Amino acid sequence: MHLRVLPSVLARCSTDLKRIRTADSTRRAYASDWEQFTDWCAVTGSSPLPASPECVIEYVTHLKTAVRPKTGRPFSPSSIERAIAAIRTAHRAANIQPPETKGARMVLTGYRDQLARAKDPAARTRKAAPAVPARLRDMLATLDRVTLIGKRDAALLLLGFASAARVSELVALDLPDLVETEQGIEAAVYRLKVKAFTDTAIPYGSNPATCPVRALRALREAMTEAGRTDGPLFVRVDRHGRIAPPMYRRGVPIGDSSGRLTAQAAAQVVERAADAAGLEGQWTGHSLRRGFATAARKAGHDIVTIGRHGGWADGSKALLGYFEDVDRWEDNPVTGTGL
Repeated sequence: MHLRVLPSVLARCSTDLKRIRTADSTRRAYASDWEQFTDWCAVTGSSPLPASPECVIEYVTHLKTAVRPKTGRPFSPSSIERAIAAIRTAHRAANIQPPETKGARMVLTGYRDQLARAKDPAARTRKAAPAVPARLRDMLATLDRVTLIGKRDAALLLLGFASAARVSELVALDLPDLVETEQGIEAAVYRLKVKAFTDTAIPYGSNPATCPVRALRALREAMTEAGRTDGPLFVRVDRHGRIAPPMYRRGVPIGDSSGRLTAQAAAQVVERAADAAGLEGQWTGHSLRRGFATAARKAGHDIVTIGRHGGWADGSKALLGYFEDVDRWEDNPVTGTGL
């Protein structure tokens, strides 16, 4: 492929990356990573598409020392791992064979080892704090559940936990996707990673204040009173209780016309509630999903039941990682050895 045709191909590739059917945060991150890679290639005179294995090695080496504007620090190993994945994904989006990345990953392995030996915090993967029921109660206590916003945020927190949905999956829910039955809620959730719907059963909670079924019912009733009986479940609400108020940027309308929340806005609901509750740790939209896995494991449920309820692929490494965090105390191999 000649360099003179690259601009149009790269533009198409960037667009394709934004359309990838995965979590919104991943899609945005891949697009940003690809843009940074193409900028570096322009400066160094390298070909980004197709990229050679040597080019990817040089880029990974560069990222080890390049200072990120937001943090003032070099890229973390996990960020570099994602950049490699973005490069390979961009090639596949353009129907081009991805470059071999074995050499680049060897450089990354050495970088991880270097940081670990130096006891650099960047050597550890940052994890979202788990929103287990006790922490959920703290977060819910900060909400004014008389208001429409409070009802929306309570339903988002509780349904996010009980369905183990990613925030991008939560905001994709429409009102008809959740059917109330005698036993609870039957929710049709489209799971992005496995690219399939799951019919997720959400039972009544034992405590009315933390019951996802009652929280959904309260939200539905409030939205009906406000004149909304169809469309997205989680919508923008202003401080006056108006649904889907118009938003503008430089005089141009922005945002979904139906008022559907973005995944980023849903994640901010979690972050705000955790901050208001004074909780320590890293709280993100993923805290709900991780909190469910943690609590379900502690309750004695097995990996298959938990994984299929939350739409994890069988044998998911991410889910196994959550279990390891629980089991290191609950099923510690030192216990019972006679010490």
